[in-house]
Amino acid sequence: MLKKCLENVRKNSPLIHNITNYVTVNDCANILLACGASPIMADDINEVEEITSICNGLNINIGTLNSRTINSMHKAGWMANRLSHAVLLDPVGVGASELRTRTAVELVKNIKFDVIRGNISEIKTLANGSGSTRGVDADIRDSITEENLTEYVKFAKQLSKNMDAIIAISGVIDIVADSKDAYVIYNGHKIMSKITGSGCMLSAFTTAYLAANKDNKLMATVAAFCAMGVAGEIAQKRMSELDGNASFRNYLIDAIYNMTGEQLEAMAKYEKR
Repeated sequence: MLKKCLENVRKNSPLIHNITNYVTVNDCANILLACGASPIMADDINEVEEITSICNGLNINIGTLNSRTINSMHKAGWMANRLSHAVLLDPVGVGASELRTRTAVELVKNIKFDVIRGNISEIKTLANGSGSTRGVDADIRDSITEENLTEYVKFAKQLSKNMDAIIAISGVIDIVADSKDAYVIYNGHKIMSKITGSGCMLSAFTTAYLAANKDNKLMATVAAFCAMGVAGEIAQKRMSELDGNASFRNYLIDAIYNMTGEQLEAMAKYEKR
């Protein structure tokens, strides 16, 4: 199934509209090109509906939120829902400010998202409608471990039911869940936390997988998470003693570009819960 999801992205080359943050916009564009999709970035309120209408998926990321783009996010989301396009929310840093929290809560209330993707602190804050995070990083107290994994799997399933969306939690251990089934994913490498944009890239990347695999969005999300984790492992193994996090970022994108379905199936480490 993972192989098919990857191949469908290459075959269908979905066009993904990104209203994302300007820190990582170039990396999001490149990861989409690397996986076989196509990116478009547009956040002006006068064109977002038109741009969304010609795309296959919409990725909304609140990483560099401002009042100008909030209405654009809503208008693009409504249009994507109207056309039954894949829609993903990345509530970056929700809880770090009242504006971020209010905006994320309103987006979830007014737009039907297929997937909500974030770290565990962001997802917990969104679930509660309030809280705090360490900027865009997960609070160490919220880390998903083998000891609390069962608890967090149950939490993700219940939140999926409450929000009518797939809940995708990224971290050392990833959880992807709908209201009935959850997948725990063990791929990745700790150096992925040392580059800006690994989460933003994952959101754009996942949106492409959703758009190309609309008949099974849960497994499409699992495949995207596995592929990104596998790419991180491949990229880390490629590094020499002279390489640092900037080289790793490039190697990560290269690994996505060169990944085959067979490689993904062979290296993916996940289980159903």
